[in-house]
Amino acid sequence: MLSTLDVGVFGFYMLLLVGIGVYFTRQQKGLKSYLLADQNIHWIIVAISVLAALFSGISYLGAPAETYYNDLSYLWVVVSFFIATPITTLVFLPFFRRLNLYTAYEYLERRFDRRLRWLASGLFIVRVTFYLALAVYAPALAIMEITGWPLWLSASLTGLAATLYTTLGGMKAVIWTDSLQFLVLCGGIVLILAFAIAGVPGGLPAAWHLAAEKGKIEFIHLDLDPTVRVTVWAALLGGACNNLVQMVTDQISVQRYLTAKSLEECQRALWFKLGVTLPLVGTFYLTGTVLFGYYQAYPDREPVATAKGHVVARAEWKDSEPPKPLGDKERDRLLPFFVVRHLPSPLPGLLIAAVFGATMAVVSAGINALATATLMDFGPGAGEPRPSERRQFLQARALTVVFGGLATALALVVGMLGTLVEATVQIMGLFGGPLLGIFFLGVLSRRANGNGALVGVAVGAVAGILVAFSRFFLPKPISFLWTAFAAAGTTFVVGWVSSLLFPAPPPSAQELVFWKGEQSGFQSQSTAPG
Repeated sequence: MLSTLDVGVFGFYMLLLVGIGVYFTRQQKGLKSYLLADQNIHWIIVAISVLAALFSGISYLGAPAETYYNDLSYLWVVVSFFIATPITTLVFLPFFRRLNLYTAYEYLERRFDRRLRWLASGLFIVRVTFYLALAVYAPALAIMEITGWPLWLSASLTGLAATLYTTLGGMKAVIWTDSLQFLVLCGGIVLILAFAIAGVPGGLPAAWHLAAEKGKIEFIHLDLDPTVRVTVWAALLGGACNNLVQMVTDQISVQRYLTAKSLEECQRALWFKLGVTLPLVGTFYLTGTVLFGYYQAYPDREPVATAKGHVVARAEWKDSEPPKPLGDKERDRLLPFFVVRHLPSPLPGLLIAAVFGATMAVVSAGINALATATLMDFGPGAGEPRPSERRQFLQARALTVVFGGLATALALVVGMLGTLVEATVQIMGLFGGPLLGIFFLGVLSRRANGNGALVGVAVGAVAGILVAFSRFFLPKPISFLWTAFAAAGTTFVVGWVSSLLFPAPPPSAQELVFWKGEQSGFQSQSTAPG
């Protein structure tokens, strides 16, 4: 249970976040300020914000559990950022900045037609709503483990706090709290790792040796069998697709790109983020390996699951039945179990603050982006009368509250989707894979048209579903890492072939491809900021 000091650390942090939201309420000058922070954010802050937006309690709890119960092969997904980042920075980012838009899906309307904009934005809204539900669910697991509170109370507290300061402060509050939460996130995992290493007799070399004896440090699996859970090929190709879904098609990331002062500063931010990602995420995965070594050194302290789903130390097991290893629903509670049992106060309070901070960085960014996409993509089109800016500003705030409440409600059921890592990748692939295929189709093919793209999305979605649910009809399921790759690749290929059956797009649309982008000088005329 939490001590008074733990509660004080956690409470102070929550009040600080809400205070930041209240502070930035006074600086809002209109819709552009609320949604894009006046496009006046320094590139280092943008980089930290993009990085923080991609790491939530899902990463905080899921990454150590992944390497604890499997091995280090999932690190290749991190390496795939070296594929995704250059593509985003050199191909897509110039488009987003030059088109001077609010959402990434405005580009699809200009390149194809309005149907594709609605479809893409709809896929984004569904995907991110479920993703945010997972993000809210993650810290609820930590709070359940540490405080004994029920899931509904933990999830409600997380969702309410994030919704409150995002609604009050808009994008500026999101950007600046992301920076604060990034520092708390990094500090928290470093402290946990340090205590775990110090707790193993012989330190890191001993923990590494104990993990190696059980095959936990293996990370190169070159098997070509798509049913192998994690291989180098699945992690690089599938991981690159998942990362591109977040970096190219995700309004959460695109909205941050648009807050930077210029294209050059935004590109600088993404290169900086790339340099920080590998050591940061590597620390999360290394923590799981060290924890495995720790519990090998102290087997009586190893977490096991009771029949009712509670997690206890092996030495505390009292039933006549032999103890069970942790299942999917319990595995993600590994890190908070270690903290509450083996770390001194106020570090349990710091853990809650770190997990909350990481989560609220994602939730606040997500509900702000969902509000932006809904308001801009499903509102009046080009040339149609729009509500006053004041009315749109109030609508944006109302939508922020709605999506925050919806994500919080869904958090109560998403635990049925498997571990945090697997559930996140599956949702990303099912809804983001076809969307990524549309963007590549629009940017790389002048011949592609709206009708062909729609056919591609339909077939690509089926391909993603077949991979994601292959366990129901194949003796050995296809790896979850192939879902996004199958959906995106099928959407692109089928979309391009199908486009040949329909008339070519008009010349103005054919100019909006990578090969002609510099010459087009296109400027959005629909809902462009400024």
